[in-house]
Amino acid sequence: MGIIETFILAVALSMDAFAVSVCKGLSMGKARLGSALTVGLWFGVFQALMPLIGFFLGVQFEDYISAFDHWIAFILLAAIGANMVREAVKGEDEGDPSVGFMAMLPLAVATSIDALASGVAMAAAGADIIHAVVFIGITTFVLSTIGVRAGSLIGGRNSSRAEAVGGIVLIAIGLRILIQHLVEHI
Repeated sequence: MGIIETFILAVALSMDAFAVSVCKGLSMGKARLGSALTVGLWFGVFQALMPLIGFFLGVQFEDYISAFDHWIAFILLAAIGANMVREAVKGEDEGDPSVGFMAMLPLAVATSIDALASGVAMAAAGADIIHAVVFIGITTFVLSTIGVRAGSLIGGRNSSRAEAVGGIVLIAIGLRILIQHLVEHI
């Protein structure tokens, strides 16, 4: 796998993390740089770690992984998104602006499950996994950090509506992952 293919893969894998980062920024109001960097680090590390795990699991476990990865991502993203919409409609606090362990772990796992499957594919293709995971991690870190800052700018002006839209986007990402998997396996 060449540099261009690796770059395209890195950007494609980081798109879910970018979208979720924008939503996280929406919930933060005015996000500090440290919070944006923390979100970027969570997503970057998980996007790098999951393909590495997938690579070492190898092709022999591909059927087991692909049998349920889409459901986990859908359930996590839909639950988080539904909660954001509920809070926006009820006028409750603006989501969870926390970047702590309990707030970030489900988001990082949900957005990186597809990267696990890509690691299995890289093993089958004989890709240079070390270069690929470093590239994927850095790309996701940068895009996620930018996403938080962008969401913060948007959310600061229209927090309640923006939070509802962010929740809908998370649900849509979860649905896209689920539908894409189901369509591919028909």
